[in-house]
Amino acid sequence: MNLPQTFIQNIHAAFGDHGRKWLANLPALIEDASRRWGLAEIQPVPNLSYNFVAFARRGGEDVILKLGVPNRELTSEMNALKLFDGKGACGLLDCDEENGFLLIERLKPGAMLADLNDDDERTHIAIGVMQRLWKPVPTAGDGGSSSHFIQLEDWFGGLKEVRPTFNGGTGPFPEKIFERVESSLPDLLAGDNVCLMHGDFHHYNILSSERGWLVIDPKGVIGPVGYETGPLMLNPWNKPMDRVQFKVQAERRVDILRERMGWEREKIIGWALAHSVLSTWWDYPEGDWQYGLQCAEIFSEIK
Repeated sequence: MNLPQTFIQNIHAAFGDHGRKWLANLPALIEDASRRWGLAEIQPVPNLSYNFVAFARRGGEDVILKLGVPNRELTSEMNALKLFDGKGACGLLDCDEENGFLLIERLKPGAMLADLNDDDERTHIAIGVMQRLWKPVPTAGDGGSSSHFIQLEDWFGGLKEVRPTFNGGTGPFPEKIFERVESSLPDLLAGDNVCLMHGDFHHYNILSSERGWLVIDPKGVIGPVGYETGPLMLNPWNKPMDRVQFKVQAERRVDILRERMGWEREKIIGWALAHSVLSTWWDYPEGDWQYGLQCAEIFSEIK
């Protein structure tokens, strides 16, 4: 099977030997899912990253087949799509948690929000999707529980590894920026309006459809919904970065979020800064961590 080398490297890096076995078995997994759901005309998308995703046909219907190495994040995505139930998100047609199979509604025309040029328009659209998407923290009565989802506090717990890694220092982060995030996180994470949210809410995960703008690929994260603005503020991922233009755009987005959501500027900036630091740490040292750090430096300058 001819798979992109970057996809193979991502699977090896993320899942080790388990990922290698999964890749070796991928043709059989595709065949299994195709037979189970009656799929034909399977065509992988061109930008495979950490899951095998393909366009397919089921009868007269266009669908998306998604296969991944079974893991907590993929299970959280399945459970989130079940609870979102097509409201603000693509529909989940069927899934198999044990094998890491998802059959998903194909959104048409499927243009990404990143393709729009007017950033004010993009931001207003994103806020509208956000507000339709969030769900109260699920309970057993909802057909699930919070244990089925990623906890935002666990993600940020990873930042506790920074100082031990660098003998008490802050590694790639300017000390003032890292200390600011350290001091603000307890208040941010203790915030009210804790919900089930997307968790990777940005312009490449918001697509046009006949039902309006909808999200794909939710992480299924439980935490204060202000975090949702973090990935949004970093994207679209523009390289090379025009720092002046990025700062003007960021300040404008903060104004729109404050006006539409009624949130304090300080908290919007705080979440953007915290996420950019977390994103940098996730990518350090082998990924594109410099971009996240540039964003953090600019967010730290906004008043």
